[in-house]
Amino acid sequence: MLKLNDIKTIGIVGAGTMGLGIAQISAMAGFKTILFDIDEQMLVKAVQMITKNLEKGIERGEVTSDQKEETLNRITSVTNLDLVVADVVVEAIVEKLSIKQQVFATLEKVNIEHTILASNTSSIPITQIAAELQHPQRFVGMHFFNPAHIMKLVEVISGVGTAPEVAATIKELATKLGKVPVMAKDAPGFIVNRVARHFYLEGLKLLEEGVADVETIDQLMQSSGFKMGPFQLMDLIGVDTNFSVTTSMFDAFYKDPKFRPSRIQQQKVDAGHHGRKSGQGFYSYEK
Repeated sequence: MLKLNDIKTIGIVGAGTMGLGIAQISAMAGFKTILFDIDEQMLVKAVQMITKNLEKGIERGEVTSDQKEETLNRITSVTNLDLVVADVVVEAIVEKLSIKQQVFATLEKVNIEHTILASNTSSIPITQIAAELQHPQRFVGMHFFNPAHIMKLVEVISGVGTAPEVAATIKELATKLGKVPVMAKDAPGFIVNRVARHFYLEGLKLLEEGVADVETIDQLMQSSGFKMGPFQLMDLIGVDTNFSVTTSMFDAFYKDPKFRPSRIQQQKVDAGHHGRKSGQGFYSYEK
């Protein structure tokens, strides 16, 4: 099985908010990084955002100009999934089981047998994603938190077929990337998203029932010690992403009412009000 010292190249599938953050910390840690997306414009925007993040790091005295250039030079952008050949590949795409399975079927074919395949899924059971793979023992969950280049926690999730050595290597890799890994067993939402789901859902229920408005609920949670209220946090994560995770968990728990998605959040998604990234969510971010 692959050891930490054997890892030279990391592939990232998906150049969205999570993917670009994972690509940034991968390159900063000295790994050759392949960043894939089917949309070339997404790749351009991802590299621009990584550059912006590094420049902010320079302003704070956390990154040098040389480190910035070295990091950017380690990143290669590709639009052909067949070119994502690496020692470890981390998928960070839409929370749709069938799409993830299609992507990993291709990745398994184009990579050699020692390659570890990992998913950044925040809610879909690892065992389900690996069900169609020929080598489920080298498949593992590696769940980062947004923004990935700042947040320290990483959940390392073992599916039924995941080899213990693979999970151990990914735990070591997470530490190498400057993260704090936590080992978790396979279950919908794993640890953090299962526990945190009701932070969002109860806030949404209060809003649906007219108990209080968005600003009041957020202010009350902040005054209770939370850094952000549920609506502020949903806007940061992405209202669409948060809704997708809730829907996935609702399905995975066989429609348990306590995980029922909110109609208000559905309306936000339908309207394209996805939060900070779209300029409008529960709050307005238009300049």
